[in-house]
Amino acid sequence: MPEPVTLACPYCGEPIELIVDETAGSAAYVEDCPVCCNPMQVRVEVDGERVSVTARTGNE
Repeated sequence: MPEPVTLACPYCGEPIELIVDETAGSAAYVEDCPVCCNPMQVRVEVDGERVSVTARTGNE
């Protein structure tokens, strides 16, 4: 079931909400920030019950 995750945009620092489907397993994809429209590299890591979501700029 998709879950909302709140984190800060790596470009503008504004809090944003991403919808993450934990049942899909680990993934990496590009998503535009809904505030500043810059493309973020999003990484979802699923390890059993533990889920980690990070967003980085393309320069990191």
